[in-house]
Amino acid sequence: MNAKMNTKNLMVSFCTLAITLFLVGFVYAASAPLASINSVEINGLEEYGAEDIAVLAGETLEVTVFFTALVDASDVRMEAEIEGNRVDINEKTSFFDVEAGMRYAKTLKLDIPYELKDEISDDLSLNIQIWNGDYKTELIEFILRVQRPSYHANIISIEVSQRVVAGELLPVDVVLKNIGYNDLDDTFVTVSIPALNLKKTSYFGDIVAVEDDDNDDFVKGKFYLRIPYDAPEGVYTLRVEADGDDLEVSDSEEIIVENDFSNGNVIVSSFRKIVSTGEDAEYSFMLVNPTNQLKVYRIVTDTNCGADCSLSLKANTAVVAVPAGTSKTVTVTANAGKEGEYTFDVNVLSGDKLEGIITFNLVTQGSKVNSLAVLTIILAIVFLVLLVVLIVLLGKKPQKSEEEFGESYY
Repeated sequence: MNAKMNTKNLMVSFCTLAITLFLVGFVYAASAPLASINSVEINGLEEYGAEDIAVLAGETLEVTVFFTALVDASDVRMEAEIEGNRVDINEKTSFFDVEAGMRYAKTLKLDIPYELKDEISDDLSLNIQIWNGDYKTELIEFILRVQRPSYHANIISIEVSQRVVAGELLPVDVVLKNIGYNDLDDTFVTVSIPALNLKKTSYFGDIVAVEDDDNDDFVKGKFYLRIPYDAPEGVYTLRVEADGDDLEVSDSEEIIVENDFSNGNVIVSSFRKIVSTGEDAEYSFMLVNPTNQLKVYRIVTDTNCGADCSLSLKANTAVVAVPAGTSKTVTVTANAGKEGEYTFDVNVLSGDKLEGIITFNLVTQGSKVNSLAVLTIILAIVFLVLLVVLIVLLGKKPQKSEEEFGESYY
């Protein structure tokens, strides 16, 4: 019994010792250095522990590390990380292999965040490490002096409705903040919807670099864009641009324009008519004025055929005045002297702007029949028939019976 217990205790002790040795070896391997750092370049400036390198917020930082491998290692990576107050930026290289005693250079690029709030410059830390699953070399952190760009602004807010109805005013609120090192002089802001040819520009004036008790480093502005009544429904890009002597920055938002009359302000009831040759065909359509102002339309017809065309067109009016928010009906009469199929256009213009083109279709077949003429012909035929019957009756002599013409004997 005691022998078995001793054997069991011996096995437990042996396993504990083996695990301890394994963990010690693992920790040692993981903490063993992978490389010897020769030098580091930041944006072309050699740096190793100094704190005199300045960079600009928003720019791309290029970090190159020159090192000598201390061991043979596979699946090695290098990582660079910028630690900020609100956001951390890090980048890693792809996997690579190294051989002991050989020199290497690896480069990473990082975007420096806009971490500066109420200061024109501040410090950020940059950490670099080279490692794989067995070895690790970690550099001491570098302190970078981050400055604001000389002249720069940020459009920090664009407040605009995501949906607007054609014909309405679209309010746009813009907030512009100076995130540069220096004051911004004579700043202009433009709000536009290029697809609708809309643009408004406003003078925002001077914007100081940092916030203090008397001045603000941001400025607000309000714009109004009237969406055209004939703007097609769809998604449009609203652009906000700020510019000055040393400034140019832009941003955008997507808006949706709704329009019940997106297919035009012309409503047609029927596009096709079938009549007899020479008979008039009438086409009617409605002109709608959804605006808040009087609109005057011009009606221009086009036969779409040559000089020898037998199609004639006539509109009941050439100019139509439609008061705001109302509609009027226009009638076009078409007549073709030959049998066939015709198409013709009716152009609706408002000033020099083409509001719409309506294409109509006319089919003529057979000839136009005059009911009075048909009745006259029928009566004439009946009269002739009666006349013939009467003549026949009058021209026929009656025959005497034998009794009436009996024999006489003397």
